[in-house]
Amino acid sequence: MSPIAKVGGLADVVGSLPQALMALGHDVRVFLPHYRMIDDLASEKPVPVGDTFTTEINPSWKKTTELWQTTVNGVPVILVGTDQWFDKSVSSETLYQPGGDHHLFFSSAVLQSFENLDWEPDVIHCHDWHTGFVPVLMREKWANRFSDVGCVFTIHNFAYQGDFGIEVLDQLGLSRSLFNPRQVEAFGRVNFIKAGCVFSDRVNTVSETYAREIQTAEYGHSLEGLMEHLAQEGRLSGIVNGIDRDFFNPETDPNIPAHFSAKDSSNKAICKSELLQELGFESSGDPLFGVVSRLSSQKGLDLLMEVTESLVDLPAQLVVQGLGDPAIAAGFRSLQARFPGRVRLVEEFNAGLAQRIYAGCDGFLMPSKFEPCGLGQMIAMRYGTIPIVRATGGLKDTVVESENGFVFMHASPFEFLAALQRATGTYREPMQWRKLVNRAMLENFNWTNSGKRYAALYEMALSDRMARTA
Repeated sequence: MSPIAKVGGLADVVGSLPQALMALGHDVRVFLPHYRMIDDLASEKPVPVGDTFTTEINPSWKKTTELWQTTVNGVPVILVGTDQWFDKSVSSETLYQPGGDHHLFFSSAVLQSFENLDWEPDVIHCHDWHTGFVPVLMREKWANRFSDVGCVFTIHNFAYQGDFGIEVLDQLGLSRSLFNPRQVEAFGRVNFIKAGCVFSDRVNTVSETYAREIQTAEYGHSLEGLMEHLAQEGRLSGIVNGIDRDFFNPETDPNIPAHFSAKDSSNKAICKSELLQELGFESSGDPLFGVVSRLSSQKGLDLLMEVTESLVDLPAQLVVQGLGDPAIAAGFRSLQARFPGRVRLVEEFNAGLAQRIYAGCDGFLMPSKFEPCGLGQMIAMRYGTIPIVRATGGLKDTVVESENGFVFMHASPFEFLAALQRATGTYREPMQWRKLVNRAMLENFNWTNSGKRYAALYEMALSDRMARTA
């Protein structure tokens, strides 16, 4: 949950969606493991809440569970911890601790905590494989207690599924009869994300296109049959994420050297000039393309390396900020050495610089192999920086060719370069480029709209639950 425990885009969703739901009048609680890093990052110091209780994972493993509460941007956050797990300093790189036991404990403790807090939800919303056994426990272990509570399970990245041995069922006191292809078993292992999907009332992912893509062999990671079945039942849907428009606001952003708006974007030129100076680039009058990303082939950065020499010849300049795959980092360092003043790799996490890249670049590159939703293209448009993206997942749902960006279909250097050429050609037509920038800045990817869609999804999950128990 951003900003108190952040690894990637999931943190932004959990940080923003509850605020949008509360603004619509809903009563929301967020449950997180009690990482000690939260004590340092939370603006409101966590305080104990409720009584301690015992969480049992297996007959020989019992832990005293403590609950703490803080508030993040007005949202009540319940922190779940023991005398050992989650009760220590954890860096963002190791936030998702290894091993299924941590997630089994957390899932069990959260469901036990409602009675302790004297608070019962209408709907429980689970995110990604780590919470995959929450729906299973609701329907199998505590079926009577949660018979009228709906469950929504959101897939943020289907590539990570969480598979473990059959002993998971023993640890939770669940019958081994659940270990079958219709319920929690996949290819001889207990699959957490499959479990979450099977036992939830509604399953969704973070864009309509990705909901279709995961029904195919290319994106389904061997569970495409299950996804197709859920879609046929009407239980699978997609909702594009929003962005925090107050935080990502070129009119007020404290990290950028000059402020601007869709009505008057002239100061964007100052942001570009200052960024070029910060990067050690000379002002050439050529388009500046930016990347803020994890360095990985999934993000298409191997594809970008293939076309960088041609991009420089357009001519154009390129800045890449990110951490990740050492081979990709080495590749960009080599390109930087070959093209000084044209290519720059910033191999660090620097949130302020990221904002200046969004504000100061002309184009923003996202040539992803797959991208369930993507936030970078929305943030870039907010700052009048035109996205050049591959037509996959949420990128396809938010970027329209020549309307607010440029789109290429297949992950090929030829198609990517053609999109860059279209972007560069438009850039050299100032009136056309200004119209494109203006349309991009007027896009409204806010959490209010996404929050309304999630609220409707909760209503459907609750309706489905009531129908099943009638």
